[in-house]
Amino acid sequence: MNQSHLKQTPAAQRQLAVRSAGRSRGGINRLVSPGDIGQLIKPFVFLDLFQLGANGSNMGMHPHSGIATVTVVLDGAIAYTETTGSEGVLPSGGVEWMSAGGGVWHDGGAVPGQPVTGFQLWLALPEEDENGPAQSQYLSPQQVQSHGPARVIIGNYGDASSLIRPRAPINYLHVTLADGEQWTYTPPAGHGVAWVSVASGALQTAGTVVKREVAVFEEGEGAIDFVAQGRTEFVLGSAPKHPHELVTGYYSVHTNAQALARGEKEIDRIGAQLRAAKLM
Repeated sequence: MNQSHLKQTPAAQRQLAVRSAGRSRGGINRLVSPGDIGQLIKPFVFLDLFQLGANGSNMGMHPHSGIATVTVVLDGAIAYTETTGSEGVLPSGGVEWMSAGGGVWHDGGAVPGQPVTGFQLWLALPEEDENGPAQSQYLSPQQVQSHGPARVIIGNYGDASSLIRPRAPINYLHVTLADGEQWTYTPPAGHGVAWVSVASGALQTAGTVVKREVAVFEEGEGAIDFVAQGRTEFVLGSAPKHPHELVTGYYSVHTNAQALARGEKEIDRIGAQLRAAKLM
């Protein structure tokens, strides 16, 4: 048979499994939590889109264990301090990576006089790191590599890679598209989990339009097509699915109850030191 006369069948478009506009309170839109969508897209277990006012509002000193927090500043600046010894100001375009490991306390919020907008993501850490030493890394805007319209916050995309190198294979991108611009994301092999969250504008994808919300794609490794409606800014995550159940505390996520207990014990120890020093 002459193969040139066979009709080519287009690849099936990857569909959405879940979408949510989240829950808003006090300038924070909680889009993903470990008890809901985080179960579907783990290791991505928590996502906030925040807009904090210019009055220097902050989160207050609070603890974590078993996770890494990743903050991407879209506009404005964040002042931060943590018990790893790091403190400073993260400007627009800057990126925070803080691996809480076995326990850490931190605080962050708007720099007085500068309202701030951004995303904060939590990643469930693998067993090897969930009770390890806390550590942090902060990238200036100039340190974040780009490929096409995508800034690579974590992982590798095209010829760009992140200076942040977690143990688990994860891609986390910050993407800006012009009105009508088309873009296709092809996940690396093994990245069965994929999702997007739109901060502004709208994305046409999977036969629908995604606006200021989070949208989770069906599990698989197929490419995902996007078309922007208006100037559109969003984040996208992909990864192999985290293989463990999520065992949660108030600010912690671990792979088992014993690891959670160790994390909470270390959190209590650090908290007692902060109170003795009257730092909280």
